[in-house]
Amino acid sequence: MNLIELRQYTLRPGQRDHLIDLFDREFVESQEALGMRVVGQFRDEDDPDRFVWIRGFSTMQARRAALTAFYVDGDAWKAHGPAANATMLDSSDVLLLRLTGPHSGFPEPVSARPPRGADALPSSRVVATIYHVNASADQEFIRFFSDRVTPLMTEKGSPPLAGFQTEHAENTFPRLPVRAGENVFVWFSLFADAAHHREHTERLARSAEWNEGVLPELSARLSAPTQHLRLAPTARSHLR
Repeated sequence: MNLIELRQYTLRPGQRDHLIDLFDREFVESQEALGMRVVGQFRDEDDPDRFVWIRGFSTMQARRAALTAFYVDGDAWKAHGPAANATMLDSSDVLLLRLTGPHSGFPEPVSARPPRGADALPSSRVVATIYHVNASADQEFIRFFSDRVTPLMTEKGSPPLAGFQTEHAENTFPRLPVRAGENVFVWFSLFADAAHHREHTERLARSAEWNEGVLPELSARLSAPTQHLRLAPTARSHLR
């Protein structure tokens, strides 16, 4: 899986649980049967009307073929797409991302995805950190992140799980827009629960090495404020 879409949907008030129920029931296996990987789906903990999900592809060519098969020719979207769209106000906040290196992708899941009908919510939390970089997230920024950020995050209880950068290739399935003209570096971390995430954040806030050393160097490389997505996995999210 060399490419991912990080998709953030703004929903009509009160519609998130309805969309999640529909998505987890109808849109997981039906996409994966066409060669896509549904990495994870989440409730945004900071916005009750925001649904976030991640799907992956092997190549841009495979992405075009899979999306065409699902959205144009697929039975699942024909049957349930109108109901899904009815929950949404906006579905265009999409980052198209590629691996930063051969080993920067999500690890293989350690357990099978819960079956259809599962309703037990995991206690874990996923955090996506989005850095807007001054230039494309090239090898210099990746080296800085690996050498300076990763060791400190690991020491403070949040080793990076995966890292991606903007894929600048033409969007070959324009029916689904993606954010263009941006250079981002996105990394993901995983926490056992919300308390674990709070503990990490507090430890980082007390760290002189972070506040006086790493953070100023990092900030100098960024063109916009950092965005943190605090994500609670749904009952069927594979990333958990």
